[in-house]
Amino acid sequence: MSMENKPNDYVLEINNISVSFDGFYALTDVRTKVRRNTVHFFIGPNGAGKTTLLDIICAKTKPTAGTVMFYPKDKEPVRLTGMKEYKIVQAGVGRKFQVPSVFVNLTVTENMILSLKGHKGIFDSIFHAPTKEEMESIHSTLKRVGLEDRADVRAGSLAHGQKQWLEIAMQLLQKPEIIMLDEPAAGMGKPETFKTGEILKEIKKECTIIVIEHDMDFVKQAADIVTVLHEGKMLMEGSINDVLADKTVQAVYLGRGGE
Repeated sequence: MSMENKPNDYVLEINNISVSFDGFYALTDVRTKVRRNTVHFFIGPNGAGKTTLLDIICAKTKPTAGTVMFYPKDKEPVRLTGMKEYKIVQAGVGRKFQVPSVFVNLTVTENMILSLKGHKGIFDSIFHAPTKEEMESIHSTLKRVGLEDRADVRAGSLAHGQKQWLEIAMQLLQKPEIIMLDEPAAGMGKPETFKTGEILKEIKKECTIIVIEHDMDFVKQAADIVTVLHEGKMLMEGSINDVLADKTVQAVYLGRGGE
């Protein structure tokens, strides 16, 4: 492996990814690296290929060309392309979809316990009480997303933003190295969105976060690196200030009436 891709610097490498559906190229030759312990945003107009890229990272979609490499800390590199989806999750790459998938009739804590035991199945969680260490881990994780005082509340009665934070907490509990979030601020008001950004900045200390997002204030608040996609190609990459100052990016966004 060349020294330039020191695995301790980068956690994910997207190598020349292209994907076509019936001759239409949703992504063309996309390549980028995601630095460890950063919040890396992928932005771009609708149809830019952002969700397709997430689908390729977690092997929900197969690329027509290219590979995705994952560099877990202190372990051998893993080629994600061609792996089974559940194996990728086990390897430490988690994904939260736009629609929250919490169990509404269970309490916040019960949802966390299920997530903890996720790999063992629901029966295990019912018959084996969590250990003291596991409960401590649940409480400290809930605290980090600001839900410690909602621990015994049914998940169905949480506000929209709180459900999203619960899901992030459920992901965190599994100690992934990467968490992918699909428009986490969608449907949130300004205060909730701001708090979500603060949560991401806190949890990047122990994992890397990849986010697809439309809310530019949220991107400005939380992004370390921003990659702009447009019509399936990479337009540019850099800090949010560099990206917003770029004339081509302005044309793409403003030329479509903004997002």
